[in-house]
Amino acid sequence: MLETRIQTGLDAVEAAMQNSINSDVETLQDASLHIIKSGGKRIRPRISLLAFVLAGGDDMADVATAAAAVELVHTATLVHDDINDHSAMRRGQVAVHARWGRTFALLTGDYMFAKVYAMMAPLGTEANKVMADAAVTLVEGETIQAKAAKAGVMDRETYKLVIERKTASLFIASAELGAILAGADEKTRACLREYGRYVGLTYQIVDDILDLVGDPETMGKPAGLDLAQNRGVAMTAVNGNGNSAVLEAEAEEDDPVARMMQQLRDSGAVDVARIEADNMAQKAREALYQLPRSEARDELESIIDLIRDRES
Repeated sequence: MLETRIQTGLDAVEAAMQNSINSDVETLQDASLHIIKSGGKRIRPRISLLAFVLAGGDDMADVATAAAAVELVHTATLVHDDINDHSAMRRGQVAVHARWGRTFALLTGDYMFAKVYAMMAPLGTEANKVMADAAVTLVEGETIQAKAAKAGVMDRETYKLVIERKTASLFIASAELGAILAGADEKTRACLREYGRYVGLTYQIVDDILDLVGDPETMGKPAGLDLAQNRGVAMTAVNGNGNSAVLEAEAEEDDPVARMMQQLRDSGAVDVARIEADNMAQKAREALYQLPRSEARDELESIIDLIRDRES
């Protein structure tokens, strides 16, 4: 049964992640374990496992390490993101930097990134190149975002470039690693890359919508962070071009971010973003539909709906 196989794979992913961060430096191990055990949807490793099965893979142990490595990269970025966002909560728990301090949080994120190298080393050149390219692209996206946010010029084109690089890159790697380790042909790999790309874009657009309309308790983190820092899909709607003048003009209000969030909700910007998320979700489906139907393909399609309709 597919779900049993996937659960076996996810259990192996969890074990691989926790084993990978073992260290005699207790602070690194404790802080890493704190964020790993805080939960998460594990969508990226699930995609890797399903792509592996779809492409004809058999033994889940063959892909679990790569799936764990992808999730460890994602987890490391969360530690660093929380520092940049000044967010004290993550997944309903105290963020690493809020508990151990900024310096140790930076080192914890770096430590997890470094552990990914060790995890990927035995998996071959091709798999390692996919992971390396994804990590480089992710950091490039974060840098473009930080630069645009600082300048207050998060226009639509910049936003699309940012989410393509900082988020979609890791979803692409998730899907392609599963295909590579199953020995997939180039057509299957290409379709799964496209699937990963559009699923990743859907994920980030929805994530940015939730920053405006989501329930902080459900999300396990504060709302309004993107708007407060001149980034995210919200900023593409401010003055129509991403200019942050409105926020600056209302800085003397008691809560300018809350006021701006309400204005954006009232403006229809959230509805426009939802339409865009639906478009990306449809493109992810179209990529899957180029492959023969199977139980694994159906499950990959269900992930699209899970991402599009999520509330946290």
